[in-house]
Amino acid sequence: MSLVEKGSWVRIYDVVLEKKDRSPNLPEDTKNVPLEMWNKGFLLEDANIGDYVKVKTLTDRVVAGKLIEINPTYSHSFGKFVPEILTIGKQLKEILRGGESSEE
Repeated sequence: MSLVEKGSWVRIYDVVLEKKDRSPNLPEDTKNVPLEMWNKGFLLEDANIGDYVKVKTLTDRVVAGKLIEINPTYSHSFGKFVPEILTIGKQLKEILRGGESSEE
């Protein structure tokens, strides 16, 4: 394993509450899984992937967890391509201008 240097931007993971410690008032599917946390921050000490570490977040909080990623990136999207969305802008302009006969 290669050493991750102090000050590196990293992602950590931790289990905040085990299943057995969660509120009984939660929906069944929620209380049957642990409450998990993923957070990003600057590593406060040299470490290896898998080590339990502390990081300082962008809001200056210090949080701890298992080091899982170096230089994490965003991986969300807005879903799969929907062809119908391509024409929405054009259709809206036509409606707002009073129909197809209006000048652009």
